[in-house]
Amino acid sequence: MPELPEVETVRRGLEDRLKLFQVEDIEVLSERTISSEGGGDVFIQNIKGLVLGSWSRRGKYLICYLQSLDNCEHAGWLVVHLRMTGQFKWLNSARIPCSHTRVRFWNRKGNEIRFIDTRNFGQMWWISPDHLPKEKINGLMKLGPEPFSNEFNPVYLKNSLRHRKRSIKASLLDQSIVAGAGNIYADESLFEAGIIPTKESRNLNEIEITRLCKSLTRVLKISIGKGGTTFKDFRDLEGINGHYGGQAWVYGRGNKSCKKCGSTIIKNKISGRGTHWCPNCQK
Repeated sequence: MPELPEVETVRRGLEDRLKLFQVEDIEVLSERTISSEGGGDVFIQNIKGLVLGSWSRRGKYLICYLQSLDNCEHAGWLVVHLRMTGQFKWLNSARIPCSHTRVRFWNRKGNEIRFIDTRNFGQMWWISPDHLPKEKINGLMKLGPEPFSNEFNPVYLKNSLRHRKRSIKASLLDQSIVAGAGNIYADESLFEAGIIPTKESRNLNEIEITRLCKSLTRVLKISIGKGGTTFKDFRDLEGINGHYGGQAWVYGRGNKSCKKCGSTIIKNKISGRGTHWCPNCQK
């Protein structure tokens, strides 16, 4: 599943490519993709003719500010969650859609932004201007602080973990604790912090918590700079892979030698997710 760096990479691509993109036409090829009330018909009716304004990100959600063409008044929100395999593709000219194309948007010039989703778990919502997205989408309402925000700090993390018996890996995957982190960057940040992923969350000491806060934000920033990670499906708007995966320390390197100490990287399941760590560097 795309995590914070991949979603941020997509957000930047949408922001750059879709400036003043007026939606001339929309085609919904998969009703399953549209999660807002009224389904595809209402979605098309309320977005057609509007301008896609600024794009923001909250956790793994993409949020577009919709504007009217005539007076630039706020006209609602387009919210997208890529889920496991969702991706946007920019097309300058007409092209027959592949079988995994779910939603298509065109402007007056005939340019297309296409939402492709192999597994078809991705979601889109139209939210009216009378509501904030978090008022209508449960997942947004439950999100914890952003890793780069002032709210995410060692004091906050200590208080969030103090009574949790589950592993620190499981806690990092909990979007109500920190928004946007996922399997890849949980493994990578725990390696950098020198913390074994099986350790009970409540047993981390203050030094470990401080290290983990710094490691998570640092790893995420590095990956954003590399355009995210591609191990299977992730591509940006231009179809380009993310490049962080080539420098991952532990993720995707089960049974290989640790780049730091030479020990064999362990891969095992924690909370149902494949987890990688070095038994020597992480205690």
